[in-house]
Amino acid sequence: MTTALVRPRHGRMIGGVCAALSARFGIPKFIVRLAFVIFGLFGVGELVYIALWILIPKAPAGQ
Repeated sequence: MTTALVRPRHGRMIGGVCAALSARFGIPKFIVRLAFVIFGLFGVGELVYIALWILIPKAPAGQ
């Protein structure tokens, strides 16, 4: 069974996008965060992060 793509309420730093992606794809949060930093150096990381922040729903209150 796969994990739904939702932003967690706990274990996140800013918007929970990296935590959501790492939980969904089973990779460490550090790697996802590092990838966003690297892509941010090229000017696309921030835009993708903001878009995903808007598009990925927040987890329900009980999760």
